[in-house]
Order: sequence, then structure tokens, then C-alpha cells
Amino acid sequence: MFGLFVTLYAGLEHAFEADHLLAVNNLVTNRKHTGHAMKDGFFWGVGHTTTIFVIGMMMIVFKMNLSEQLFSYLEACVGLMLVGLGAVRLFKLNAKRQLAYSGLPQTHTHYTPKMAFGVGFVHGLAGSGALAVLVMSQMKSPAEGLMYILIFGVGSIVGMLLASSMFSLPYSRGIMQSERLQNALTAISSLLCLVYGIKVIIENLS
Repeated sequence: MFGLFVTLYAGLEHAFEADHLLAVNNLVTNRKHTGHAMKDGFFWGVGHTTTIFVIGMMMIVFKMNLSEQLFSYLEACVGLMLVGLGAVRLFKLNAKRQLAYSGLPQTHTHYTPKMAFGVGFVHGLAGSGALAVLVMSQMKSPAEGLMYILIFGVGSIVGMLLASSMFSLPYSRGIMQSERLQNALTAISSLLCLVYGIKVIIENLS
């Protein structure tokens, strides 16, 4: 039982890694309601867990060996995704500003969780190798290993639910009324996401 709690906590802590937080923070800047932001966190966690479980199953059950070099390339893909998230958000922020200056009415898009799921899915690709290797070295059977990965995934979902709800607060109109300050926070978040993504790419391809 103690091992289950440790695994759950490890997943929760994993959700708070810098690249995960930057990506989800960038996603929730689009949300005006904490409920939608929490859905982003939930679907990020589901996407992340899906990938880790599938790759973990391939490595644990089918004894597939995936090279360390491959996971370096996947980490670089995460970096590229972060650059894309930051750049697209900055572009949208600028477009919103130009629209406001023009006096034209702004269009509102309906909430969709696809982006959050996709971001979590890519993050899972990068983190799955190290986790699967750790599981294989410590678990007695494939079933036990896959159960470990699922519990770890539940922890990461809970962790990202907490993180996304906290990150959404500055962007909620019920809490912060200043749109200028919201836009400034969005710009800072997007720039951090972009710069960190470049750092990840350089570290894994150099």
C-alpha cells in the first residue's frame, strides 16, 4: 500500500516539471474560466498517461528496446512543440491587439480539449523511456509494471489538475479585471515557453 502512495506522489511531482508547467500554463492563457483550464490539465494528463502506458507496454510486455538516442530526438520534439506553442500564442495575442485597435468585434471559439490532449501525448513520448526502464528494473512482473505506470499516470493527472487550476487564476475575469495585465502575463508565459523550448532542442541535438 505504501508503494502505491509513493508511485502516486511520484506521478503528481512529475506533473510539476518545468516543461510540463510551461506548456499547460501557455494553454490556460486562452481560458477565461477555471473549469476549462482544469479540463486542459485533465486532458493533458490523459494524453501523457496514454503514451507512457502504450510505450511502457511495448517495452515491458514485448521486450522492445528503444534507443537512448531515439528518446533524445523525442525530447527535441517536445522542445519544438514548446517553441510552437509560445510562438502561436504570441501571434494570437498580437492579432487580438490589432483587432481591438481596429474596433471590429472579436470572435470567440468554443472550448476543445484536443490541444491539451495532444500536448500531453507528446510529453509522454519524451518521458516514457526513462520511466519504463525504471519500472523494468524494479518490478517483479509485467502486470505489476503496467499497474505502476497507470498509478503514476493518475498522479500526473491529479498534479496537472492542481497546476492548471492555479495557473488559470490570473486569467480569470472574475479575479483579475485588468486585460492589459492579463495580456502582459500571457506574453511573458509565451516567451518563457518559446525560450525554454529552444533550450531543450539545443540540449538534445547538440
